Amino acid sequence: MPDDLYKRYQSAHAEHRAHRTACTECTDTSRCPTGQRLFELFARLQDAYLNRQRSNRR
Repeated sequence: MPDDLYKRYQSAHAEHRAHRTACTECTDTSRCPTGQRLFELFARLQDAYLNRQRSNRR
């Protein structure tokens, strides 16, 4: 069963993707304030999840 961090990371990715699809201001190279906030949340959670995965392998 996926853990809470994984669920939050996947949820943040889905929120960012949904926003990016609907937002007319966001592009591949720039983001509106909401898009930037969602992307940063996704990136932080992804980094935390991947770092934990790496540390568990050692």
